[in-house]
Amino acid sequence: MKTVEFPQAPLRDAPMWPMSIAAYHALGEAGLIARNTELLYGFVYRKMPKSPIHCYLLQKLLQMLLRVVPASHLLRSEQPITCADSEPEPDVSVVKGSVEDFRLEHPRTAELVIEICVTSHEYDRSKLRAYASAGVKEVWLVLAPEKQIEVHRQPGDGKFAEPDSFGPGGQLICTALPEFTLDLDALFSKQRSHTPDQGNSTPR
Repeated sequence: MKTVEFPQAPLRDAPMWPMSIAAYHALGEAGLIARNTELLYGFVYRKMPKSPIHCYLLQKLLQMLLRVVPASHLLRSEQPITCADSEPEPDVSVVKGSVEDFRLEHPRTAELVIEICVTSHEYDRSKLRAYASAGVKEVWLVLAPEKQIEVHRQPGDGKFAEPDSFGPGGQLICTALPEFTLDLDALFSKQRSHTPDQGNSTPR
């Protein structure tokens, strides 16, 4: 697998002033930052529109997880996780605690994070450093065109151990949430094949 390149500033040699999480929140509350964004490594990125395949896979995963997530945990979708210099909004996250625990601040880690990748493979891989730094126990990248899931575990020193890939077919047991065993055929069975378009406006 090729080395992941993290998002770069538009002008490499220009002085930069990365945005803090506090500034990102303040500007957002003032209406000066669009809602459909996320903060990664001090820079604000607009999230891509979602394709039907992305929404289909998201709904399937949420339905499966709702059956097994214990009462001591919370299932969240497209909600922020506050990291050191980032605030990504993963498609799915499972965190310890209740709704009331996050009334005043976002979770700072998660047991499981899932990102669905239709055309956003490298963008979503660029978030791994933020998730590892936050101590997220397990990250799944659901690679829709390949009908595979790329699993990252054992966070440490801002990175995960070497990833594992599962599929097409077979089962995947979540080590961070042992109650959750995913049948890959059940997830991908009715998904149409999709060839990613490299255009800038392609839904993810």
